[in-house]
Amino acid sequence: MAITDFLPKEYGYIVIIVVFYCFLNLWMGFQVGGARKRYKVPYPTLYAIESENKDAKLFNCVQRGHQNSLEMMPMYFILMILGGMKHPCICTGLGLLYNVSRFFYFKGYATGDPLKRLTIGKYGFLAMLGLAVCTISFAVTLLRG
Repeated sequence: MAITDFLPKEYGYIVIIVVFYCFLNLWMGFQVGGARKRYKVPYPTLYAIESENKDAKLFNCVQRGHQNSLEMMPMYFILMILGGMKHPCICTGLGLLYNVSRFFYFKGYATGDPLKRLTIGKYGFLAMLGLAVCTISFAVTLLRG
């Protein structure tokens, strides 16, 4: 039995969107690396201390934008993978919305003003809610057999 026997052909879009997020996450990691150099925060220091570094808040905002994206990644991936099995096109759209909103979430956070992360970044939460609904729909389908 081939995998294409039970997954809709549109599921390929889910895979593309998830991989796109992986590249976005790598890009964010490179931004943190650049901020380390720019604000003189050596490894393995996770967050700068304001009493020791005048640019601590700027670095910490870049770091936090990436860290939050890492924290949300497992939930995003599982909702995309499972919800996409029944609703691949809807989840593709929601996943794309999430990826784009994550980019702006990070860029807004990296300004040093944490409130700017929510300008466009807030729509990621809407995307996650939609993905959760799609995943619950998939679960109900499985339970009904």
